[in-house]
Amino acid sequence: MDVRSLFRATTVEGAAPPHNTIHLKVFYPAQVSGSEEEQNFGIVPANPLGSPFPVVIFFNGINCGAEIYQWLAVRLAEGGLVVVTFSWVAENIPGMVAMTPGVDLKMLTPAMYGQGATASALPSLLQVLEDLQSQGVLAGLLDLNKIILGGHSAGGRVAIESANPQFFPQVAAAFAYGAHTAAIVQLGYPPNTILPLADNLPLLLMGGTCDGVIANSSHRYGVTWDTATTPVRRTYQEALKGGRDDSYLLLLEGANHFSIADPFDVTTGRSFLDFPATQPEAELRNLIAETVGLFIDAHVCSQETALAALNQQLVSRHPLIASFERK
Repeated sequence: MDVRSLFRATTVEGAAPPHNTIHLKVFYPAQVSGSEEEQNFGIVPANPLGSPFPVVIFFNGINCGAEIYQWLAVRLAEGGLVVVTFSWVAENIPGMVAMTPGVDLKMLTPAMYGQGATASALPSLLQVLEDLQSQGVLAGLLDLNKIILGGHSAGGRVAIESANPQFFPQVAAAFAYGAHTAAIVQLGYPPNTILPLADNLPLLLMGGTCDGVIANSSHRYGVTWDTATTPVRRTYQEALKGGRDDSYLLLLEGANHFSIADPFDVTTGRSFLDFPATQPEAELRNLIAETVGLFIDAHVCSQETALAALNQQLVSRHPLIASFERK
């Protein structure tokens, strides 16, 4: 299936200029028509086959450009999803200007946690989707009751923490890579605390056994992790009650913190903390994309074949799967 993208810009209420503007890139299944508008302006209509399309909103890691996740956006759009990535340069922490997924720090404090979304960009992103549903090549083709939140690192954290229908009833599921809910001691939490999740939607947590960024950041949480995947595993074990068979933990053998990134950008972020990946990264990315696609098809789109394939992965002896659990 052909995939095209379009661009939009919006502002975040309450953010001070110039750090209040978000630039979006929206990927969608397309169908080349040969029209004059297409030839002159490159505006390619959406392929309506399979619509209305569920929408994935993907939150980047801090100081991680949206382009390093484009490979995943294209893969998911080829599978019949609309995918939104975005770029936001903001000052989430006073004095620190960074590429951010939009972290609302006040909602992470002990007094406020769990009372609202930690993804400060999300209301603005949802409004752009409403606008796209009303005009343009995606008009009438989006399923805005099937929004999936995904993300990497800090972006994965805000995705899973904000996936609560009490905050956003249109959100249907969430997934994250290299993310967890360990509490930052500087915000006033006791050391070694794992914060709870709403646990009322399908959720896929993924991590790598060679995640050096997580392993080398444990001091933030007042503890030294036993392994690079400890906080991801503990989030699955302690933040989720489970019982619906739609919560998953996938640990990838030999993957590091940036195995989800392609092309990898060594000039920004905290890549210098990471451990080397010990397995072919193209194969790791392929497994990430395949699992995310099956998860969405099974638990958002209710496809029985996808659920069967996901169940098969749970019992397979795939050399890149260190552990795969469901509850």
